[in-house]
Amino acid sequence: EVQLVESGGGLVQAGGSLRLSCAASGFTFDNYAIGWFRQAPGKEREGVSCISSSDSSTYYADSVKGRFTISSDSAKNTVYLQMNSLKPEDTAVYYCAADRKAYYSSTYYCQSAWAYDYWGQGTQVTVSS
Repeated sequence: EVQLVESGGGLVQAGGSLRLSCAASGFTFDNYAIGWFRQAPGKEREGVSCISSSDSSTYYADSVKGRFTISSDSAKNTVYLQMNSLKPEDTAVYYCAADRKAYYSSTYYCQSAWAYDYWGQGTQVTVSS
């Protein structure tokens, strides 16, 4: 059974940093796709950053480019989202999602949430001004 557990959310002041973790179980990181999505109240879900082993690519939404970094640790089966220079508009519930076998590019995955089979429960990130 695949499980994704996010952690690392919290309250931070604008300009601060947080690192989100997505611990995965039930599959290995030899052929995978994992993405981070976020959803703020009243807004649509947004693909923030995705990684796919199908083409070893990473994707970042324009709103987070240069501030967020996605990385993975295959030994720990964990994907991280390092978030720097946080802004109030980054406030949202952040979810990680996984596809056990990577079929598509990271760009496609981040723009097509339906492509992921598994989702975590979400972690709240709140950035105060």
